[in-house]
Amino acid sequence: MLSTRKLGNRGLTVSEIGLGCMGMSFAYGPGERDDNESIRTIERALELGITFFDTAEAYGPYTNEELLARALAGKRDRVVIATKFGFTFDANGAVNGTNGKPAHVREAVEGSLKRLQTDRIDLLYQHRLDPQVPVEETVGAMAQLVIEGKVRYLGLSEVGVSTIRRANATHPIAALQSEYSLWERNLEPEIIPALRELGIGLVPFAPLGRGFLTGTVKRAEEYPAGDYRHTDPRYMGENFDANMRAASVVRLLATKKGCTPGQIALAWLLHKGDDVVPIPGTKHVQYLEENAGAAGVELDAEEMAELDTALTADKISGPRYNERQAALINR
Repeated sequence: MLSTRKLGNRGLTVSEIGLGCMGMSFAYGPGERDDNESIRTIERALELGITFFDTAEAYGPYTNEELLARALAGKRDRVVIATKFGFTFDANGAVNGTNGKPAHVREAVEGSLKRLQTDRIDLLYQHRLDPQVPVEETVGAMAQLVIEGKVRYLGLSEVGVSTIRRANATHPIAALQSEYSLWERNLEPEIIPALRELGIGLVPFAPLGRGFLTGTVKRAEEYPAGDYRHTDPRYMGENFDANMRAASVVRLLATKKGCTPGQIALAWLLHKGDDVVPIPGTKHVQYLEENAGAAGVELDAEEMAELDTALTADKISGPRYNERQAALINR
């Protein structure tokens, strides 16, 4: 069984590894989705001691929250549910903007509560900052929902230090969700020190380097048009070749230690501090079990140093987002 960790200094306790549920309903090709297998994966997660489940209204949109509710029926009091709001959608369900207005915060949370079939959200993130609305106004509306008992803890996603400080001054922030892995180290110079100063936990998404750290990815053109990897710059052309070479150090260490590359990547994160709780995403029991096994992989100081120096930013080729997605990041 997995151990627990505290996210932030306000009392939120979660399993040391969580489960990212996005891919069960969103981002990958429709042909890869299987609700029955996804539900089995969530049920197996509970058996393994994973109690921290991450979803969002944008995943689907909306259908991922509904799927999670079905899988957790009768088990609500055993789990910590995190969800996110902040996007607006067109008639086809595609993201077409952000909205952090207080009235929208309440509307979004009421919708999530209904879809999740629950009376409270354990951790509510603003999915992306709305540049037209001061973060103090958005977090103030989120804080009112805490007072009302509809939300327990607050979080932010993909924002910079200034925004984190302003939000935390409005209401204590329990966690920042952002991309962080051996593969993507952009948080290390400024953001992680600020989080530790303020007592805010870190929830890394894409902790397996979007598949590069496991060695299972294909070139962009081999994915269907509806799959985000089809337009990801790091999967394209020479970037792909350079990135596969860079990740080889993880595969070599995994062979040496008798585990999988993905377990090395997750173990590296777990060794980065007790305030770090990765949420690897999967929709298959096999990979879930492999991810949970990372908690038992020990890395000594020499191995950590080897990994730290082998995958620095200059070794990775291509931006982490395309231009449209990058425009939504607050740094």
